[in-house]
Amino acid sequence: MKRRAFITLLGAAAVAWPLAARAQQGERVRRIGALVNWAADDWEGQARLAAFEQGLQQLGWTVGSNVRIDYRWAAANADRFRTYAAELVALAPDVILAATTPGVTAVQQATRTVPIVFVTVIDPVSAGFVSNLARPGGNTTGFALAEYGTFAKLLELLKQIAPGVTRVAVIRDPTLVSGTGQLAAIQAVAPSFGVELSPVDARDAGEIERAIAAFARSANGGLIVTASPAQVIHRKLIITLAARYRLPAVYAYRYNTADGGLISYGPDSIEPYRRAASYVDRILKGEKPGDLPVQAPVKYELVINLRTAKELGLELPASVLARADEVIE
Repeated sequence: MKRRAFITLLGAAAVAWPLAARAQQGERVRRIGALVNWAADDWEGQARLAAFEQGLQQLGWTVGSNVRIDYRWAAANADRFRTYAAELVALAPDVILAATTPGVTAVQQATRTVPIVFVTVIDPVSAGFVSNLARPGGNTTGFALAEYGTFAKLLELLKQIAPGVTRVAVIRDPTLVSGTGQLAAIQAVAPSFGVELSPVDARDAGEIERAIAAFARSANGGLIVTASPAQVIHRKLIITLAARYRLPAVYAYRYNTADGGLISYGPDSIEPYRRAASYVDRILKGEKPGDLPVQAPVKYELVINLRTAKELGLELPASVLARADEVIE
């Protein structure tokens, strides 16, 4: 689907649907709120929500016919998360889809009764969203992003593709429990790889640019970009800086590599949205979110951008190339 057409589709989904379309169904139109992290024109965000709508359609829910979706695009802005969460709750939705830890936090602060299905959340128990994974309780359930141990593998991968790296800047969001947890997982294995870690806070563009420029003044450096809402918004800046300072960089998501990053390893970022549609469907049919277990990722993917590797002068090991799920040329 072309980007312009998809933006038009989402724009249409966010306004009131004609009464005639509702009347054709002879039933109450159900209402879904969606609070997401990206800017409205972000291609990755569009792809995720397209998967969500496709999942709903496969279960008998047609946007504009028997269901309406109200989208709010927070673009990793804390004030927007809070404002939009309150707006969505005021619309009295049947269920809210909430992406990322800040998104879920904002919605939970706005309501403890409207069902919430989350996606792109690391460690929902430590974040306080659910009491446990098997029986979440309360009004919230969803799809966890990854185990902390996964992020330790990013350092292993960096050393495989750039053995000479001895200094690693870890870009993370220090305001999130998951940012601290990801860094701790990488710190735990750093001694075995003989590297010195330098945490880089990823709260705004200026902070990221200054920190990476300072880090790059010394030799033998590399980057690890952990999962956070801020890196989603600033990913093109991070990729540009990695290229400018010739820093090998490993990312947690495929979309970073698709946008020009060197290599990524992490969970499929699209599939959880398709799976989230199944929980929304079950809630719309009467099940309670607290009875639906939090689910873990089912697929991880290793993606390599060969063009970026060539620009950095890296010859990637055959063993790494052989494991790749996708190679971008």
